[in-house]
Amino acid sequence: MTRLPHIAVIGAGAWGTALACSAAQIANVSLWTRSPVAPDTRSMPRLPDVRLPERVSVTNSLPHEADIVLLVVPTQALRDTSLALEKNLPAHVPVITCCKGMEQGTFALPLEVLTQTMPDHPAAVLSGPNFAIEIAKGLPAAATLAASDLSFAQDLAKRLTTPTLRLYASNDPFGVQMAGAAKNVIAIGAGITVGAEMGENARAALITRSLAELGRLIETMGGQARTIYGLAGMGDLILTATGPGSRNYSLGIALGRGESLDSILAQRSTVSEGVLTAPTLQKLGKQHGIETPIINTITRLLSGEVTPERARDELLDRPPALE
Repeated sequence: MTRLPHIAVIGAGAWGTALACSAAQIANVSLWTRSPVAPDTRSMPRLPDVRLPERVSVTNSLPHEADIVLLVVPTQALRDTSLALEKNLPAHVPVITCCKGMEQGTFALPLEVLTQTMPDHPAAVLSGPNFAIEIAKGLPAAATLAASDLSFAQDLAKRLTTPTLRLYASNDPFGVQMAGAAKNVIAIGAGITVGAEMGENARAALITRSLAELGRLIETMGGQARTIYGLAGMGDLILTATGPGSRNYSLGIALGRGESLDSILAQRSTVSEGVLTAPTLQKLGKQHGIETPIINTITRLLSGEVTPERARDELLDRPPALE
C-alpha cells in the first residue's frame, strides 16, 4: 500500500483550516492551533460550519517531522511561529508560507522572514484568488506556488495540487508576494469607491490603474511585471476588490460611507492587512522613484488626511498621460 504524505498545516484560522481540508484529499494532515482543543474536534472556530475530514488531526504540538509544512499564520505572527517551528523540524522539510502582507517595522515579505528564521529549509510561497470557505467546501479553485528555483516550485505544485485546487508554478516569489500584499491596499480603495457611491466605472478604473502602478513597482524592484496579470496578481485582486467576503474591500466600503478607521477596526476580530501595508508601499514607491498616485491616495485616506471626495478630485485633476 502506498504511504500517504504527511502535510503539517501551522495555523488553524479560516485559511489554515481550509487548506487542511483541501490537502486531506491527497494526504494525512496535522492542523496546529494555539488554542486547546478536544482530541475529537471536527470543526474549528473560524469555519464552524465546515466539518474536518477524517484525515485531519488537530494538535497543539508543533510537528517534528512532515513531508511538507504550510505556514498559515498572520504575517505579523510569522517570525515567532517560524522560530518555534525551526527548533522542531529537520532542515530538509520544505516550508511554504501562505500569508500575505509585510512585517511591521522591518517591511519584510514572508519569505524574507523565513530566510532569517528558517535559513536551512527550502521555502516557497502560495498565493491566489481564494476565499477560505470555498476551498474548505471543495469548490474549484487555482493558485500560484512560487519559488526562486522553478523546478522546486513545479515539484511542490505537483505534490500539492488536489482534485479541487489546481496549482501553477512560478519562479517569481518576489512578484507574487508583492502582489499579495498590494492587492489588499487596492481592495480598500475599490471599497471606498463603492461606499462613497462613485459608481462602477470608478471602481474599474481604480483597479486597472492600480495594477499598472504595481507592475511598475514590482519590475523596478527585481520582480517580473507579468506576475501582476496572473492568479497571484489580477486574479487575487479581482476577488478581493469585488467579493463581499473580503475584509479589506468591506473596510473600504465602510470608510467610503463615512465611518472612521478606528471605529471600523474596533468592531473586527480579524486583521485587514491593507491598513498596515499601504504606508510601506507608498514609501517603496518614493524610494524607487515610481509614481504610485492611487496607492499614495489610499494611504492618505487611511490616515484621515483626505476625504473620499477630495481624493477623487485630486486623482481626476492629474495631468493627462499615456496608458
